[in-house]
Amino acid sequence: MAAKTNFRGSFTALVTPFKNGSLDEAAFRALVSWQIAEGTHGLVPVGTTGESPTVNHDEHKRIVEWCIDEARGRVPVIAGAGSNSTREAIELAEHAEQAGASAVLVVTPYYNKPTQEGMYQHFKAINDAIGIPIIIYNIPPRSVIDMSVDTMARLFELKNIAGVKDATASMVRVSQQRARLGEDFNQLSGEDATVLGYMAHGGHGCISVTSNVAPRLCSEFHLAWQKGDLATALKLHDKLMPLHTNLFIESNPSPVKYALSLLGKMDETLRLPMVPVSEPTRVAVRNAMVHAGLIN
Repeated sequence: MAAKTNFRGSFTALVTPFKNGSLDEAAFRALVSWQIAEGTHGLVPVGTTGESPTVNHDEHKRIVEWCIDEARGRVPVIAGAGSNSTREAIELAEHAEQAGASAVLVVTPYYNKPTQEGMYQHFKAINDAIGIPIIIYNIPPRSVIDMSVDTMARLFELKNIAGVKDATASMVRVSQQRARLGEDFNQLSGEDATVLGYMAHGGHGCISVTSNVAPRLCSEFHLAWQKGDLATALKLHDKLMPLHTNLFIESNPSPVKYALSLLGKMDETLRLPMVPVSEPTRVAVRNAMVHAGLIN
């Protein structure tokens, strides 16, 4: 059975700042420190929001190292280590472990569309190569495959498979996974807008895009939920909902990078094929920031 590491609360799917085409280490480290100071419960570098498809392996590893170094053990770091090549995923996972990551986040293989057995063997190979927890990233809209509850249950028998980042946006799935795998299987929402319902169905937290710009509000939401204070959780959810919606009007992470630029945290620079957001989206993001009380 898998190691029983608990991951609870608000985990930020960190953006990757760029400046003049290169990684902006200073802005990234400042973002990590600000996130921790604002109460974020954990950090997730180089996932989809961190533009992992357009950073090379050397850059990927440096980002993970910077995050772990800046966090200094204050919060868990779940390092992105996904690839549709099992060999590459193992390489990234081994590096994350050596760098001191608390766990790795591994996306289901995209584009090559393996079967359920192929997904099982992919994650088993990574499990066998490292000694830290693995969070499965199940995101059918991007990977075009959906890991079944049966496959997750098989994987959970392995020593390092510890949970899922669930971006199916299905409340049925979180209940099915809870019924089949039990409370020790970490269930982290990958969809900001449905997090309230996800938690009500037995989820444990969220790997959030919104928390890049509203870390304190997101962490307060989860703390209220953990205390059973539904009224406060609902009030915070209402405050955050326009952000949860408007940060996804265009492809992530373009809107959230624009939002961070409004806070003065970094340039909104992206790497192609990602491009800055349109003017209507800028207006929508600004309005959501005002609604959340983040800007005037």
